[in-house]
Amino acid sequence: MTRVLHVLDHSLPLHSGYTFRTRAILKAQQALGIEVRGITGLRHLAEGPSPEEADGLLFHRTAGEAGGLPGLREWREIGLLADAIGKVCDEWRPDVLHAHSPALCGQAAARVARARGIPFVYEIRAFWEDAAVGNGTGREGSVKYQLTRALENSVVAAADAVVTICEGLRSDLVARGVSPERITISPNGVDLALFGTPVPRDPALAAELGLGAKDAWGPVIGFIGSFYDYEGLDDLIAAMPALIARQPDARLLLVGGGPREAALKAQAEASPAAAAIRFVGRVPHHEVERYYALTDVLAYPRKASRLTDLVTPLKPLEAMAQGKLVAASSVGGHRELITDGLTGTLFASDDPQACAEALANLLADRSSWDERRSLARAHVAANHDWARNVQRYQAVYQSLLGSKPAGHSAAAA
Repeated sequence: MTRVLHVLDHSLPLHSGYTFRTRAILKAQQALGIEVRGITGLRHLAEGPSPEEADGLLFHRTAGEAGGLPGLREWREIGLLADAIGKVCDEWRPDVLHAHSPALCGQAAARVARARGIPFVYEIRAFWEDAAVGNGTGREGSVKYQLTRALENSVVAAADAVVTICEGLRSDLVARGVSPERITISPNGVDLALFGTPVPRDPALAAELGLGAKDAWGPVIGFIGSFYDYEGLDDLIAAMPALIARQPDARLLLVGGGPREAALKAQAEASPAAAAIRFVGRVPHHEVERYYALTDVLAYPRKASRLTDLVTPLKPLEAMAQGKLVAASSVGGHRELITDGLTGTLFASDDPQACAEALANLLADRSSWDERRSLARAHVAANHDWARNVQRYQAVYQSLLGSKPAGHSAAAA
């Protein structure tokens, strides 16, 4: 039986898009008969034992602290993670090291793989220099940006195989000179067995949130996720007065939190449509489906940037799996997931008026809703169900292991 050690930035029991994708991958691989474990670096900040079991998965932790000036600190961080990976290899003897971005994880895994002769897969979920720009902690073209990009390139060069989550990232790597044959796409996905059966709408919760009169619920536009600047929620709030002018009963439900939360609340309070906007805050992951059930349309007004053009988000796929209509800005990551007029509605990015018009037109044409919802869910089932996606990893592992027996790799210690 093949053993795969996944090298991660952070993991369950923390909740994030990163940890949910990881969980989906590892659970789907378990279902195929692959033995899996995870190991996290120093940026997994939650307290807990090592190893730690979460949701039936085992995660090892990296101990210690990495101090010093920027650059030296990260180099020490890589070293501590590499040491921790080596200890797990001594004990468990994995056949494959599968590291997931950021490049700090990849660099640590590459060191161990090279020293021990273990096949090394590197998976890129986003270019972290662009993610830093998107969340306001970095600046495009800065020294840090260039160094992060260079480290990423070095990890890609060291990997036996590379995986990305979408065509946008793959095309960018090919433009950098990476051979297309070395890159496999494993797209974002949804565990339809876990998340594919919508729960009924809760009238009491709807009434508590003031989403319409008891016998005449207004159409609800929803956003469920993190409040980063690149998500464009300021444009969605700015679109509400024009939407209300055409759909007076419409409501906007914002579920989540993040760096832009205070600014967005202030913007909403000052809006002529303030009475139609609801902030819920963060909710436990096991309750998210209750809030999906309250919505008619999920809106994703992402702003145009390298990050949003290259990376496909998970949330629109979750909405489609829940049988919801999707409206999204026409950035590259959305265009890769959504066919305008069939599986969703696309509108110009960074344009509140275009957002308002697209939402108003969608709400006005209910005759197309059932067909759109059906097409969108079928698209997720055919192209983004983890039960299918996981086969892509199996092909990568088999190509690297060839006829070598399971358990051989770490014997080179």
